[in-house]
Amino acid sequence: MSTPDLVLTGRRVLTPDGIAPRAIHIHRGLITAVTTPQAAPPGVPVMDAGDLLVGPGLVDSHVHINEPGRTQWEGFETATQAAAAGGITTVVDMPLNCIPATTSRDAAQEKLRALDGKLSVDVSFWGGVVPGNTAQLRGMREMGITGAKCFLCPSGVDEFPNVTRAHLEEAMPVMRDLDMTLLVHAELPGPLDRAEAELKAHPADPRRYATYLASRPNAAEDDAIAMLVDLCRKHRTRVHIVHLSSASALPLLRKAHQEGLPISAETCLHYLTFASEEIVDGATHFKCAPPIREAANREALWAGLKDGTLSLVVSDHSPCTPNLKKMDTGDFLGAWGGIASLQLGLGALWTLAQPRGFSLEDVFRWCAAAPAALARLDAHKGTIAPGHHADLVMFDPNGDQTVTRALLRFKHKISPYEGRTLRGVVTRTLLRGQVIFDGTQVAAPGGRFVTGAA
Repeated sequence: MSTPDLVLTGRRVLTPDGIAPRAIHIHRGLITAVTTPQAAPPGVPVMDAGDLLVGPGLVDSHVHINEPGRTQWEGFETATQAAAAGGITTVVDMPLNCIPATTSRDAAQEKLRALDGKLSVDVSFWGGVVPGNTAQLRGMREMGITGAKCFLCPSGVDEFPNVTRAHLEEAMPVMRDLDMTLLVHAELPGPLDRAEAELKAHPADPRRYATYLASRPNAAEDDAIAMLVDLCRKHRTRVHIVHLSSASALPLLRKAHQEGLPISAETCLHYLTFASEEIVDGATHFKCAPPIREAANREALWAGLKDGTLSLVVSDHSPCTPNLKKMDTGDFLGAWGGIASLQLGLGALWTLAQPRGFSLEDVFRWCAAAPAALARLDAHKGTIAPGHHADLVMFDPNGDQTVTRALLRFKHKISPYEGRTLRGVVTRTLLRGQVIFDGTQVAAPGGRFVTGAA
C-alpha cells in the first residue's frame, strides 16, 4: 500500500459499515485504506475531525447551471462555489436552460469548453431526449454521459421541446441498448391542459398559490408515471422519475418495484420542507413545477423515502434572474418555476429528517450514495471506501445556521429558505483530499469533468 499523503481521523466517520472511529488514508486524491485510528506513518500530515461527522461528499444529480447561454441566470463558477460550501463535491448538470441544450455530442462538447477554470467541485452531465435526436444519443454515451432527460410537457424553453409517447417508443430501445437511463419530467399535457381550461373558464387570483396549484394537478404526474411504467415494462429501459411531487403516484411505483421493473424516483428538498397551505400570496420564490403540494402529501413523500419507493433527494436547483420570478407583481402564473437551494441541502434535510426518526446514514444514502449510483459515478463517488475519490465533508449535526442572503453563494440570492434556521453546519469540504471549503472560504477552482461507468 502506498504511503499516504494525508490521514484524516475522526471519532464519527461514516462508511458502509456505519459510524465509528476511523482513519482515512489518502494518496494522490484517492482513499487507499480505511482503518481504525492508529499512529500515522512518520512525516504524514494528520487532519483530525474530532467529534464532527465525516461523511462522503454529497452528489447532487439534479442541478440547472444554465451555462453556456443563460449565465445571467447562473453559471458554473457560482453554482459550484455554492456546492462546495454545502458539502457537495459532485453535481450533475441538466441538459436544458443552457444554449445550446445538451441534446447532441457537439452541444455537450460546447458545454465542456465552458467549464474551463470555473469548477470548485466535479461536474458531470445529463444529456437530453427531444423529438428527432435519437441518433445523437450514441455520441453522448461515448462521451461518458450515462443518461438523458426528457419532458412530457412543455419545458418552458424553446430549445428543449417535450416528447410524446411515440418519441419514447423510438428512443427507449436505443437507450436500453446503449445502457443509458431515461430521466423524465413526468407531467402529461392532458391534465395540465384541462386544468388551464378550467382556470380560463373560472379565473382566479394569480397571486394566490392555490391558483397555481390548481393548474398542476396530481393527475398530470400520476398519469405520466402510469405511462412510463408501461413503457418500462415493454422496453426494459432504465427509467428514473425526477422531482416527484405527487404522493398519489407512489402506489404505482411500489407495484412496479414489486414487479421488478427498472424504474426509480427521486424527490426534492422543497417538497419535503414546505406545504402549499403555508405559502402566502405573491411568494413566487416558492414556485416550481411540479408544484409544492399539501402537508399531507409532504408526509406521504417522507413515507416513500422510509420504505424505499423514493431512493434519493436532490435540490433541483433551478435559478433565474429576479425579474423572471415576478416578485414585484407576485404573479404565480407568470413567474418562472424553479427553486434555488444548492448549498443548503445537507443542513435543511437533517433539520427535517432527525425529528422524523431518520438517521445521518439515511441522509447520506439519499444525498451521496444513491445519486452517485444513478449517475453511474459510484465506482469513485458517494462512499468512503478504498479506491474512491477522497471527497469528504465534515458536518456538525448539532450546530445551527440561519439562512441569510450573505450566506448564499449561488448567483441570485432568492430562495424560500431565507430566514430559516437549519440544524447542521458544514465546516469543511474536501475534493480528492484537498480542502475546497474551510467553513468560510471556497478555494480556487480545482474541480473536473467526470463521467460515468462505461
